[in-house]
Amino acid sequence: MKPYFFLTFTLLTWFCYSQTARVNGLVFNESKNLLEAVNVSYGNGGTTTNTNGFYNLTVPANQTITIKVSYVGYQPITAKLNLKPNTVKELNFVLKTKVEQISEVIITNEPRSRIEGITILQPETVRRIPGANPGVENILMTLPGVNSNNELSTQYAVRGGNYDENLVYVNGIQVYRPFLVRSGQQEGLSFVNTDLVRDVDFSAGGFQAKYGDKLSSVLDIKYRRPVDFGGSFEASFLGGSASVEAVSKNQKLTGILGIRYRENSLFVNAKQTDADFKPRFFDTQAYLTYQFNNKLELSFLGNIAINTYDYIPYTRQTNFGTIQDPKALLIFYEGQEQDQYETYFGALSANYEVNDNFTTKTTASVYHTKEQEFFDIVANYRIGEVNSGFGDEDFGEVEFTEGAGAQYTHARNKLDALIANFKHEGKVDINDHKFEYGVNFVHEDIRDQLQEYEMIDSAGFFVRPLQPNFENDQPYNPYEEPIEPYFSIRAKNSTKINRISAYLQWSHQFKVNNAKAWVNAGIRSQVWNVSGDQINANTQQVFSPRAQFSIKPKWDKDMLFRLSGGFYHQPPMYRALRDSTGQVIPEVEAQESVHIVLGNDYSFKLWDRPFKLVSEAYYKHLSNVNPYTIENVRIRYRARNDVEAYAYGLDLRLNGEFVPGTESWFSFGYLKTEERQIGRSEFISRPTDQRLKFAALFQDYVPNIPKLKLYLNLVYNTGLPGGSPRFADPYEYQTRLPDYQRVDIGFFYALKEAQDKLRPEHWLAKFESIDIGFEIFNMFDRLNSITNTFVRDATTRNQFAIPNFLSPRVFNLKLRTRF
Repeated sequence: MKPYFFLTFTLLTWFCYSQTARVNGLVFNESKNLLEAVNVSYGNGGTTTNTNGFYNLTVPANQTITIKVSYVGYQPITAKLNLKPNTVKELNFVLKTKVEQISEVIITNEPRSRIEGITILQPETVRRIPGANPGVENILMTLPGVNSNNELSTQYAVRGGNYDENLVYVNGIQVYRPFLVRSGQQEGLSFVNTDLVRDVDFSAGGFQAKYGDKLSSVLDIKYRRPVDFGGSFEASFLGGSASVEAVSKNQKLTGILGIRYRENSLFVNAKQTDADFKPRFFDTQAYLTYQFNNKLELSFLGNIAINTYDYIPYTRQTNFGTIQDPKALLIFYEGQEQDQYETYFGALSANYEVNDNFTTKTTASVYHTKEQEFFDIVANYRIGEVNSGFGDEDFGEVEFTEGAGAQYTHARNKLDALIANFKHEGKVDINDHKFEYGVNFVHEDIRDQLQEYEMIDSAGFFVRPLQPNFENDQPYNPYEEPIEPYFSIRAKNSTKINRISAYLQWSHQFKVNNAKAWVNAGIRSQVWNVSGDQINANTQQVFSPRAQFSIKPKWDKDMLFRLSGGFYHQPPMYRALRDSTGQVIPEVEAQESVHIVLGNDYSFKLWDRPFKLVSEAYYKHLSNVNPYTIENVRIRYRARNDVEAYAYGLDLRLNGEFVPGTESWFSFGYLKTEERQIGRSEFISRPTDQRLKFAALFQDYVPNIPKLKLYLNLVYNTGLPGGSPRFADPYEYQTRLPDYQRVDIGFFYALKEAQDKLRPEHWLAKFESIDIGFEIFNMFDRLNSITNTFVRDATTRNQFAIPNFLSPRVFNLKLRTRF
């Protein structure tokens, strides 16, 4: 029995061995570093790479199998094999950093950007394009449908919406901005640190249900996961930044740290106001990841920002009027302003891959902001005719006073807000059907103290607030009642808002005859409750169904068509709940918008180089609108839903290699947005009614000196509505500001580029790249205006709209390196 048993066992072993083969090799990252603990699998079998990045896998022979190589944070790779028995196949793999973390390619060989109508911006382009406030938002201004008339602000309006209607995500985590900022000069740094950025996705409307409850746009930022040690450094007259990144020896722990400092004196001291400005902005950010195994990864994103703004004005002269009737506003100031904004943010995320078809992400985050806005400023002003005689000694000076007065403004505003967020999301793939879901809980705890007033005096008589049937006949008939401020707010609020939101969406690819098609449909809902001291608690709920459809016909021309839309709701944030007196109105409802977006994406070759023309036509119908006014970048809501509105327009963008090896684009946008108060028949322009826009982003280099490069940022917008005096009827003030025209240009010379090969002893060999540049902001010295200051004079009974001009031409030197 024993020989028989031995013979049977030997034959069986030989038979089994003869039906298998072996695959082995190495797994690298993009920097050609070997990766440990990479999952290499097929069907029900698999292995992982050892500390040397080597794997050895036994696979079935004489059948087609699919080998999958996966590692958290990297794009998976698949390879199909059919090996003969007893053969050994060597396969080496190079894993690339994962690009698709939120959505992946749906239609074979078609980028997600084309299918979903998303604009993808290259981080290197973002970092290089010149601008007074460089960063992601700076480059957004060159896109059609995105508008901003303030170069010192990172806020932007999209297709007729306001600054509060835009979603911003960093690594899937929603970020916030300070509440009390009223001027672009005070705003400081954008939350997004461009030194850390890996991917920039932007959608101007018709976005999916997985994105949150806002009406206008989504900016989706992803930070880099380092694969090796490196860093960057940048310094200029405006400040500087530095970053460093590293990876542990076992490749499990990665970290990237960025520090930025900015000092805006170069801009603000160049304005028409003679003042002592000290705007100082500092922040530090860190992004850390730790991979426990090939299924579980933990990440942390943290940010600390401290922004201070000290302002002591002395004098200001603003010339306005016409050549035939020139006028000037001359102001002498006393007092100062001291503002400070401190924000602290931290988020912890866990990514878990349950299996190849099911992944989850759980995130907990906390945002804390402490803000104060203190000022006491007396402004004594004169309005008069300007001497326009060339050659006169007093040319440009006020020689005849038409009105005189004084204004005293006071504020002691404080705000302390804590926002805690807990979110769970998941993605499931079932037979080419992708399901995504999410549940989110947000707790907002806001303590707000408003104490603000304004006194206006003319010829020794205080101008009183406007009242029904009140005629201002001062100084001829003095008003003998007690003095009171022209404008006054005193409020103290302690408000808590709890929000629960959820979404579910489905995506699927299929064919319609020979055309490739993709569909996405989803719904999201939010329930929120507002409570606090001395207010009645109130709970509301909204539902938002949304859908997208894309189709790519099998034509000779490479064209893709998109149709998207749905119902979008924006439940009120704290600022939208606060009315003009500073009181919180918990009954304010969510603003509603119906989106319809029709898009076309046409890819073609011109001069044997790739180009793309993206066209989108859109329409929005808005109801339950909460009316507001904009003062510089500060939005003041009226905390009521008594307005309806609409917006429609056309966006065109042509981008490609106008210069070989570089990406440039030209944009055109047409927009019309109007609103109407309930009970009135006439529509009037909304504060963001930016009718026409032309923009260009252009990159070039000198043919004989390719290391000398040019970067051009050009924007032309027609004028926005000029606003109205505080609490005045906007129907009576339908004027527009002058057109906005701005050109920023930068010249950079690369002392070393990444592809340069230098001797090890050369001093530049230590750097991956290093270049030095010269920038000109507002190259043509265009005097653009952001708002009007309305100055009243009791003597002449006139009210003057005085433009507030932005920065003139400014020069800057910049040095940037990467190692």
